[in-house]
Amino acid sequence: MIVLETVRLRIRNWLETDRPLFAEINADPKVMEFFPRRRSRQESDTLMDEVQRRIRETRLGFFALALRDTDEPIGFLGLARTDLEPFLPDGTVEIGWRLAARFWRQGYVTEASEAMLRHGFEKHGLAEIVSFAVVNNTRSTAVMQRIGMRRDPARDFEHPRVPDTAPQLKRHVLYAISRNEWLARGPPSNLHSR
Repeated sequence: MIVLETVRLRIRNWLETDRPLFAEINADPKVMEFFPRRRSRQESDTLMDEVQRRIRETRLGFFALALRDTDEPIGFLGLARTDLEPFLPDGTVEIGWRLAARFWRQGYVTEASEAMLRHGFEKHGLAEIVSFAVVNNTRSTAVMQRIGMRRDPARDFEHPRVPDTAPQLKRHVLYAISRNEWLARGPPSNLHSR
C-alpha cells in the first residue's frame, strides 16, 4: 500500500525485498552515529517485523521510503506514537527518519517529511508533531528547522533508553510544530495527494 507520494518519492508499506536495505541502514556506522549501537541482520529483521506490526495496529509508524520512479527503497520515514513518559506525554506523535548514506544530501528527507506532516495533520487530525535528536545531530535538526519545526528547550530530555556507557548520546533536543503553525506556513508544492 502506498501511503503518499511526492514529486520524487513514495512512502509505502514494507516489502520483503526491502530487508537488505533496512539491515544496511541499521548496521552503517555513519547512519547510526547518534545511536548507542548498530544492529546485526537478525536484529534488524526482528525490528522490521516490529515496525510492521505497529503499522498494522496503529496505522502509524515508520514506513519504507522509496524512489518514486523505480520503487527502490532508500530508507524509512513516518509518524509514530512515542513511548517516553514522563518526558513526553502519552499520545505524543513524533516524525522520524533514517536514510541510507548514499542518498544523503539530495533533499529527500525534507521532501518526504513535509509530505508526512501534511498527512499527520490532515489525515490523522493531529494537533502537534514533535521530533527529537541527540543534541549535536545537526543533520537531523537542520531538517526539523527546514520543515518549520521550532526548538522547544523546555522539553529537551535525557533519553531513558540510552545506556550510561554512551553519555554523549543521552541529551536530546526537541522540536515541535502545531497544526496551526503548519497551516500558517502553507502546503509544500511537492506533494501528490492519494
